Amino acid sequence: MSDSIKHECGIAVIRLLKPLEYYKMKYGTWMWGLNKLYLLMEKQHNRGQDGAGVVNLKIDTKPGKPYFFRERSNQREPIQQVFEGINSHFTKIKEHNPDLLRDPKWVRENLPYAGELFLGHVRYGTFGKNNIENVHPVIRSNNWRSRSIVLAGNFNLTNVDELFNVLISLGQHPSDFSDTVTILEKVGHFLDVENQRLFDEFKYRGHKNKEISEIIAERISIGNILSEASKDWDGGYAMGGLIGHGDAFVTRDPWGIRPAFYYYDDEVAVVASERPVIQTTFNLPVDAINEIKPGYAFIIKTNGQIKHQMIREPQERKSCSFERIYFSRGSDIDIYSERKMLGELLAPKILSSINNDLKNTVFSFIPNTSETAFYGMIKGIEKIVFNEKKKTILDKKNNLTQEELEKLICDRPRVEKIAIKDVKLRTFISQDEGRDHLVEHVYDITYGTVNKHKDTLVIIDDSIVRGTTLKKSILKILDRLEPKKIIIVSSAPQIRYPDCYGIDMAKLSDFVAFNAAIELLKDTGQESIINDVYNKSKAQKDKPKEEIINYVKEIYAPFTTDEISNKIASILTSPEINTKVEVVYQTVDNLHIACPNDKGDWYFTGDYPTPGGNKVVNTSFINYVEGKKGRAY
Repeated sequence: MSDSIKHECGIAVIRLLKPLEYYKMKYGTWMWGLNKLYLLMEKQHNRGQDGAGVVNLKIDTKPGKPYFFRERSNQREPIQQVFEGINSHFTKIKEHNPDLLRDPKWVRENLPYAGELFLGHVRYGTFGKNNIENVHPVIRSNNWRSRSIVLAGNFNLTNVDELFNVLISLGQHPSDFSDTVTILEKVGHFLDVENQRLFDEFKYRGHKNKEISEIIAERISIGNILSEASKDWDGGYAMGGLIGHGDAFVTRDPWGIRPAFYYYDDEVAVVASERPVIQTTFNLPVDAINEIKPGYAFIIKTNGQIKHQMIREPQERKSCSFERIYFSRGSDIDIYSERKMLGELLAPKILSSINNDLKNTVFSFIPNTSETAFYGMIKGIEKIVFNEKKKTILDKKNNLTQEELEKLICDRPRVEKIAIKDVKLRTFISQDEGRDHLVEHVYDITYGTVNKHKDTLVIIDDSIVRGTTLKKSILKILDRLEPKKIIIVSSAPQIRYPDCYGIDMAKLSDFVAFNAAIELLKDTGQESIINDVYNKSKAQKDKPKEEIINYVKEIYAPFTTDEISNKIASILTSPEINTKVEVVYQTVDNLHIACPNDKGDWYFTGDYPTPGGNKVVNTSFINYVEGKKGRAY
């Protein structure tokens, strides 16, 4: 994606199932678990680079000693900052008494982050909320260990207002109006309820308070807590938590919108947002790693017992297809294949756009994240060309001249490395968005790769959201090569609707497809549709989310996909660009062919899996018409 879009968050959970001495003896260091956590987090840095945090929990610590240890950072390179902070506790000992640092029993008794249970998180900040208090994991403390909880997640809820009012009705006074605080307090409330239920039961049976604390730790039902707490959650979530006495969990929304995977053996239990991260970190075959099912929780009890338990009734699977197209690591076996297929399925449309003229067409990709789709695109073109060659040879048989045969054999896509991103320049520019002149130079080009005024240049991108970087940078530098035509290909369909489940795409006015549809309505004298949709949206603003209809679909209804694509091309072509520009988009049908198990397509279709999605798009359109720049959820 050439546009800068905030990524999803990533979580990592590690529970060591053996004493620290075991890892010292087998792997040479008691820090084996901490080292693995670092790898899990570093390999998920693609999911968020605005903040990072780690919590370690020591099980069975004596009263009077801390059992939670937390390090967070919202500075540049936050993962490194966090682990430097953690390691600072060890370097002091290493300098003065290195033998103590090699003693697992001593470090567990005396040093932080020498425990059995770890929760890590990488995040992005939405709407400027990136102060340290908003960095996960977040903690709700209590003097009773079984009432203390730590949470970190990849989530967004659409109905924070409703849940906030529920907390108030319970007599609480939430410290902030956010989904993080709301979820923490909601889970915390039912954690308290579960504790009180068990306390009353065993107090009635005649047990002493100290005995009851131990019984609660053994019998507390994480499943019950999560089931009660999540009843009214509307949104996508994969959320990890630690309870003070040693239970841990990761729970996933019923639609499977946000991803989570797990693995365990007799040494370790681990959860992460991405499968290849676990695979690489622990050197595992792909079939050893399982997906947390939609609506389920992966629960690790303090005694090491593990279960995969249903929390909410699973709904129609709507796992995020954008996850597959762009956000996830492309090293996953399925995601790699899907991205290639997205490119391959575009081949017929691309060949039509260039009139099958491979001789005078150059193919490339921008940015690097679209490289896999590029391979698929070339494969698809080569497959079609091969079939045409075979047909020609069979039809003409012995009548082919040597010159014709040589031309057939040599006819193949011309592939070049056209653009190179200057990463250091991009980092500098991101600190001052107003420097349009510098933005033009984010990418550099390879001169001499295109025959001027003769070659068509085909560039594939994984998705086009705002089109800002295309307009201000990419198309301008490609125009310097003076091709006959530039075709920008998107491996994703047109992004028409806001996201509200974990990706920072909340404003309709940000989408070039939406702006194109609005311009088309004005161009064709159908501007009244904008007002009609506004009135319909305004009329249902105060209705329950379950009754709200996505009328924004009517903005796009009068036009074909190609008509909107052509208008997008016009919007992206600034006056100083001399080359004709064309934009080719993936179809939704092809998206579902490429990603058959992940059909969450609300960005493209407006078909939201939860009622809160319609509420968000409704509010977003009202904000657009009224000129409000606030968040739509």
